[in-house]
Amino acid sequence: MVILAKILIALVALEHLYFLYFEMFAWETIGKKTFKSLPAHLFKPTKALAANQGLYNGFLAAGLIWTFFITDAVWSKNIALFFLVCVAVAGVYGAITASKKIFFVQALPAMIAIICLLIYENGNNQ
Repeated sequence: MVILAKILIALVALEHLYFLYFEMFAWETIGKKTFKSLPAHLFKPTKALAANQGLYNGFLAAGLIWTFFITDAVWSKNIALFFLVCVAVAGVYGAITASKKIFFVQALPAMIAIICLLIYENGNNQ
């Protein structure tokens, strides 16, 4: 279960690196394809806002990647749980306020990783 959790953590981190890329550097191209409900004329004036969002996604990715370099297993798990919960909360909020698709793309993978980490922890404590 720990291997599955690490794979999911890596996938969530990669996903947020992708969000960083398109929100900071490709908002007017990939952003338009991703957020089809927004009128095309809004992408240029919201470029700085999207870049700020992208930066935050980069921080989430950095936190998740950091967990792979923490040698203490308990500390690594706790940091991973913190950042995964942040991702899940952001994904649920995005699903409620922007698009239900965000739940499946962002929140659900984080929630599955959280469950895997918690199952692994409970299995290790018995």
